[in-house]
Amino acid sequence: MSYSRVLLKLSGEALGHPNSGHGLDPESVSKIAKQIVEIAGLGVEVAVVCGGGNILRGAEFSQMGSSRASADYMGMLGTVINALALQDAVELQGVASRVMTAFEVRAAAEPFVRRRALRHLKKGRVVILAAGTGNPFFTTDTAAALRATELGCEVLLKATKVDGVYTADPKKDPTATRIESISYMDVLSKRLAVMDSTAITLCMENNLPVVVFDLFKEGNIGRAVKGENLGTRIS
Repeated sequence: MSYSRVLLKLSGEALGHPNSGHGLDPESVSKIAKQIVEIAGLGVEVAVVCGGGNILRGAEFSQMGSSRASADYMGMLGTVINALALQDAVELQGVASRVMTAFEVRAAAEPFVRRRALRHLKKGRVVILAAGTGNPFFTTDTAAALRATELGCEVLLKATKVDGVYTADPKKDPTATRIESISYMDVLSKRLAVMDSTAITLCMENNLPVVVFDLFKEGNIGRAVKGENLGTRIS
């Protein structure tokens, strides 16, 4: 089974320096853009949601004394920086793209309007969605679930540092095993730290499958789009 319209969720760290996950690394951004361009070349309509953890995590920053709302807005602005970097990298490889933001940053990007985003997708443009949901206290995972639902995407592809969902943290527990397929309810009841509960619930209510896979294995985005068996499928 291959998909014709997908939402790709990228962590901010994926765009950062390979060793630390911090800042913006041009080579990392270019590698991800190359995979996005490849699937767009197959005729797949691609929307992307960027995280901002390579620049600032609102929840963590707020623990240092800043108000959570202010810290979250800072994190949302970080996702705009990432989106603009990814847009440039995609267009350098010959594919048109648009950055659309949940709150207005008119000098740099378009405000998100659902019908306009759909028109961009149908014209073959990669749509990069930034600034989360535009609201504090919501993660970019929730933004990804929301936008995927709004845009009628067939699957949410969550590209991560690990090759799927595990029974426990594989870095801490050597007996942890990868789960090939799991239900939304099991993810919630077992409190598996793959996405926040709001995002999972939104996917469950809209019957939107999630595929969690390793971004750093070259070609995996294409394999996920083609419906190959990799990572973990939540449905």
